[in-house]
Amino acid sequence: MELLQLHYFRTVAKLEHITKAAQQLQIAQPSLSKTISRLEEDLGVPLFTREHRQIKLNEFGKVFLKRIDKVFLELNEGKREILELANQQENKITLAVTIPRVLPDLLQAFLTKYPNVKFQQFLQSTSSMQVQLAEGKIDYCISSVPIKSPDIIWEPLITEEVYLIVPPGHPFSGRDTIRLAEAKNESFINMHTGYGFRNLTDQFCQEAGFEPHIAFEGDDSTVIGDLVRQGLGIAFVPEITLLHQLNQFPHSLRITEPNCLRTIGIAWSKDRHLSETAQQFRQFVKEYFKALSTKLNKNNG
Repeated sequence: MELLQLHYFRTVAKLEHITKAAQQLQIAQPSLSKTISRLEEDLGVPLFTREHRQIKLNEFGKVFLKRIDKVFLELNEGKREILELANQQENKITLAVTIPRVLPDLLQAFLTKYPNVKFQQFLQSTSSMQVQLAEGKIDYCISSVPIKSPDIIWEPLITEEVYLIVPPGHPFSGRDTIRLAEAKNESFINMHTGYGFRNLTDQFCQEAGFEPHIAFEGDDSTVIGDLVRQGLGIAFVPEITLLHQLNQFPHSLRITEPNCLRTIGIAWSKDRHLSETAQQFRQFVKEYFKALSTKLNKNNG
């Protein structure tokens, strides 16, 4: 059983299409088909079900693919570790986030201390980040939704409150607190469906006994603040966003019921080799959010 043979199988398994796999691998289709057939002969079981020109990974193939993925992950991590020992590894950190608002200040603070580090950042859904972590494509992810997997560590960093912002002159604008149920007839301006923060705020509304009427959806907190200021609806805003952009938002109200909290955490794979630079970054992130938590507590006090 050769490594190249396993690489070919892995590509076919991911695409479940011989022609597309052959094109991606830049080999002749008959040669690829023979390679897969020889692998199945060596294993003594078929790895795919075949119907006409369609192929689909069967139960044997799924089990085998999981093991092969781990083989290639270990090989890749071994290469990265050797390059680091040989001082050839680039000082780069790959990072995926669901909460881009915290990044500018965090990265600026880190790069001031470690100016030679390069970042590659991705804005991803939680499910996509979990896949990237498992496949060894990223060092860390920072999200407001816990990532649960036996091979992934998720460490909470900070828990913050979620507020409501209302337009100037709104009936709620003269108040400092609100029960969320009081806003059941309001129009909401919210993040797009699928974002972790949107799922969280929909859950808050469900706990308050209503389904929110969404007037507008967006993915930029500044734009959402502008729409609220123009009187087009009310919106949920995390405490950290208010702290950094207080002047860009209209009046904010603390929600007394239900308990509207968001926990931000950092996740990484147990199987990924983390460079010294990456480990320094994780420690820096923990200290950064610890200081931020202290700042939030002072503001609330």
